[in-house]
Amino acid sequence: MNQMTLIKNELKENLGKKVIVKANKGRKKYITQCGVLKAVYPSLFSIDLENGNEKTTSTFTYSDVLTKTVRVLILEDDVEYTDVKKIS
Repeated sequence: MNQMTLIKNELKENLGKKVIVKANKGRKKYITQCGVLKAVYPSLFSIDLENGNEKTTSTFTYSDVLTKTVRVLILEDDVEYTDVKKIS
């Protein structure tokens, strides 16, 4: 199996779990948000992100994870967002 298939399978196994996403937006700007892994598609995956009172859906490709442009930390069921200090 190639790396992209492994990433896709791992995300598919964790559908519905809480995640923390750190995305590189360029020029040394990073955005870190909390959300829930919503869906896995053949070429991308979607996450429902929480922005205060707003909820938005963002999509990312598996190559984003492979190239570390996007980092996804999957949280266990008993872990809250506030329990996680920092994502590297």
